[in-house]
Amino acid sequence: MTIVSIIIAGILTYFTRMTMVALISRDMLGDKVKAVLEYVPSAVFPAIIFPGIFINDYGTFIEINDPKIYGALVAILIGYLSKNIIATISAGLISYWFLIFVIFS
Repeated sequence: MTIVSIIIAGILTYFTRMTMVALISRDMLGDKVKAVLEYVPSAVFPAIIFPGIFINDYGTFIEINDPKIYGALVAILIGYLSKNIIATISAGLISYWFLIFVIFS
């Protein structure tokens, strides 16, 4: 019964999200709506990323000397300078791994 519930929930989620993509074309939206929708990715991205950086497994804020903060700062700097998402992710991960395996071990 659980697997059936998961499949039904997945199908319902898929169709409710797909209707916006399939039924609404770009021509139907006004210029102001398009301008507002351009800010959605930059508003959603920090809401997804920042809790993973600043909140630990117990739901409390981490200390300032946590390696995740330094890795995020390196990623922000590289992202600002390079404007390349692959370089940003790679630099953030490499700096974080370097900190946890070399410096803080």
